[in-house]
Amino acid sequence: MFAEERQQKIFELLEKNSSIKVKELAEMFDVSESTIRRDLQDMEEKQLLKRTHGGAVGMKKMIFEPTFKEKEDKSQKEKSIIAKTAASLIEDNDTIILDSGTTTLGIARCLEAKDLTVITNSIDVASELSERDDIELVITGGSLRKKTRAMVGHIAESTICNFRVDKAFIGANGISVKEGITTPNFIEAQTKRAMMEAADKVYIVADASKFNQVCFSVISSIREVTAVITSGDLDEEMIKEFEDAGGKIIIMND
Repeated sequence: MFAEERQQKIFELLEKNSSIKVKELAEMFDVSESTIRRDLQDMEEKQLLKRTHGGAVGMKKMIFEPTFKEKEDKSQKEKSIIAKTAASLIEDNDTIILDSGTTTLGIARCLEAKDLTVITNSIDVASELSERDDIELVITGGSLRKKTRAMVGHIAESTICNFRVDKAFIGANGISVKEGITTPNFIEAQTKRAMMEAADKVYIVADASKFNQVCFSVISSIREVTAVITSGDLDEEMIKEFEDAGGKIIIMND
């Protein structure tokens, strides 16, 4: 097991428990206690936990992963605005990737462009577009993460790597000038990264609440994306800091 996989599982354990012990983790993962201590040190440096004598505890600022249903019920107005804005960037005959997520599902529902090829790892986007005769739909396959309803992993990434598309629309849980575009699950982050590498233009779709948030797994730096499409309250200082660091923001409100 790679260190990233082990740290992901440690992170998930802290979602369920208030504290964890080095000895118990070493036995669970069949590694030395010194290996676990290095994992905890790495995670503390990323502000994902706080080390204690013999173990670690979670931090209040940790960004845990909401379920698809929980995300669906949040920031509905902002997500609708983002979806319409993103859909307006899609032209007839485009080839696009739509990531799994509530905002990207909104994009699928707003699509007016014709004769599209759409690649998706979302069972919800696939269902939404399955009756569109003017859309060629490619479903990545892969392991289904029930929490996010996304197909991820080696099979999904292998499918994506066979294509080159005009535009990719990708969701994220955290956007930070320093840490970049992040998401809680590292396997899902790898699939999102594959989507980015397959696209000529990459748009991150995320409401304003995702800014200045950092999750466990890095997808990319802010400079690697074409733009972040967002809606909601962002102060001018935050926008300037983002743009000074090489990022571009498309802000739409109402």
